[in-house]
Amino acid sequence: MPTNPDWVKALKPSGRQGSQCLELERAKSNVDVDKLASHLFTDDALQRQANILNILTSDPVFDKSQNYFRGRNERIEASLARGKRLRQLEVKHKWSKEEFNCANELISEPTPYGLHASMFLVTLREQGTPEQHEKFLRKAENYEYVGCYAQTELGHGSNVRGLETTATWNPEDKTFTLHSPHLTASKWWIGSLGKAANHAVVMAQLILDGKNYGPHPFVVQIRDLKTHEPLENVHVGDIGPKFGYNTMDNGFLLLNRVKIPHINMLARFSSVDPNTSKYVRPSNPSLVYGTLTWVRSTIVLKSGSTLARGVTIAIRYCAVRRQFKDRDAPEEEERENQVLNYTMVQQRLLPLLAASYALHFTGRGMIELYDANQAAMNKKADVGKASEDSNTTPRSAGAEELNPGSDLLADLHSTSCALKAYASTTAGEGLEACRRACGGHGYSSFSGIGSWYADYLPTLTWEGDNYMLTQQVSRYLLKTARAVLKNSTKTGNFNAINSDNDTTALLKAYKRRADVGAAFDVIGDDSELVAAYAWRVAHLTFEAHRHRDIEKRSWNSLLVDFWRLSTAHAQYMVVKNFHQALESDSLKSSLSQETQTVLHALFRLYALHTLERESSEFFQSAACTIRQIQLARTNAVPALLEEIRPHAVRLVDAWKFSDWQLDSSLGRHDGGVYEDMFRRASEDNPLNNVVFDPYPDSNVLFKKDNRDDLRSKL
Repeated sequence: MPTNPDWVKALKPSGRQGSQCLELERAKSNVDVDKLASHLFTDDALQRQANILNILTSDPVFDKSQNYFRGRNERIEASLARGKRLRQLEVKHKWSKEEFNCANELISEPTPYGLHASMFLVTLREQGTPEQHEKFLRKAENYEYVGCYAQTELGHGSNVRGLETTATWNPEDKTFTLHSPHLTASKWWIGSLGKAANHAVVMAQLILDGKNYGPHPFVVQIRDLKTHEPLENVHVGDIGPKFGYNTMDNGFLLLNRVKIPHINMLARFSSVDPNTSKYVRPSNPSLVYGTLTWVRSTIVLKSGSTLARGVTIAIRYCAVRRQFKDRDAPEEEERENQVLNYTMVQQRLLPLLAASYALHFTGRGMIELYDANQAAMNKKADVGKASEDSNTTPRSAGAEELNPGSDLLADLHSTSCALKAYASTTAGEGLEACRRACGGHGYSSFSGIGSWYADYLPTLTWEGDNYMLTQQVSRYLLKTARAVLKNSTKTGNFNAINSDNDTTALLKAYKRRADVGAAFDVIGDDSELVAAYAWRVAHLTFEAHRHRDIEKRSWNSLLVDFWRLSTAHAQYMVVKNFHQALESDSLKSSLSQETQTVLHALFRLYALHTLERESSEFFQSAACTIRQIQLARTNAVPALLEEIRPHAVRLVDAWKFSDWQLDSSLGRHDGGVYEDMFRRASEDNPLNNVVFDPYPDSNVLFKKDNRDDLRSKL
């Protein structure tokens, strides 16, 4: 690679150095970064991360210096090498699941094994029987079977019920025939399918004696285990370059009447009796969608750290970067102002900083809720009795099949849908806001935001499109509202629904107080602020109920209202979880009062900034007054920005992102922004080893080409 001459190496950025800028920023704050990080992640997790980071950075396969210069083919090749090496290290060091996931987070790019390690293994584990675990899961865990989760099709994504791939039961030989009847039945966008997988869990419509019983999961071998060539009547390949995520081999799959044995239908929750050919339905239809609920819960958990990466880069860079002179600065002040000092930049970045913490605490709550529900469901996971055709309802994907009211599983499904949609949208849009806050350099790949943003964007669509999911949330809220109204009419009070989940409780509380009205002190009382968010959700729910059930408006005409309702529900849960985290004994016992005060300011900034943006709904529902909204906008939020500003750098430091993980010139921990950017551009850039022949009359492209072969090898 080219090296800079000595006189260039001797040059320094003008003015105060980046390292000095960040030292001064950190000196302004009394937030204990290490203790805060320990509370966020635990000491064990931080030590695990340090150990694994040391292993990865010492291995040449994981060298990141050429990441931003590779084209897609080279990126896939490097990613395959990294995926293979990661598995070798997992075996060598006997990594736990948590350690393996930590290594993936540090690498910060998907590998062709990504969907095998997550969706394929999780689906086999959660939806397979003990016999199927022995047949499929054990080999998959040893990477003898490399798999993927093939649900989305060329013509259908969010509408799982509309999937065209079929699985027809053959009673004569006790097999299923998997078939793609149309081009649009091609499985599409399936991660790890394009080139890596030799097996797939294929979601297909179960056909018994000509009757459709809805989508079910089937294990299908698609490639030969020795040659890795596609099997007969299997057409499979990579779908090509994308906006991002180009280290993953997203693939297509068409099946031409491929037969599989009876055991290949994952049958923990539903099955076909091989002797009677009768359908055995699940005791609860929603159990079949446990994999999607798990993935959505994980997306919620990761949304905070995803956003925090962009916020970390933007805040550090805006603390180093200086532009223009403050108009009100003394005449003798010559230095340009730090960009982070401008209130417009604070208004863009500090609420996102608050949101990253809010989403982190919400994600932890979401995982705890999922684990608790899984434990409860595992005790009730007995498969239902075989049902007669006349009494069997084909499975329906979505919350409409769940029981309303106090059904905790239904509430989990609704919660995961609402929070997945809101959290991933907040993180995705927040990353773009962070990139733009970095000015022109934010457009450079060296910022570390653009590629991360492009790789994250699919999250807003997969595992349920963020707009489509809001319909499932609203459908559940409507069903719960109907149950609340029905029981209150029957009994004259709201005690008919026992063991209330949170949704039922807030709707009942609203009905008790609806005639009196609300007068929440959103400016002065945190618990009242949380209550105002709950009130808004209940008001919008009963408004939707009035439009749908009383006015008989069409479902399609209410889709925008449903999106607003789901968003309000998600925002309430985020505010509630953040508030509960601040009130927890673990936080109060582990963090100093000074750090708690700063986190409290973050909570209020998130809640009041969001209230200000959604002010029309808060006012319409009578959760707060116009004057309160004005005070939030003109007094409370600006004061909170000013209070948080000195702590901004330490608050992003607490996320403990290493420079290697961020791979960002702008977000360097030491503030060496301009030196790092210039080095990458001039020394790491392989194009600087090429001398063009620029003259159109010449047939030669390059007068000299000394580029090295930088392909990753094991």
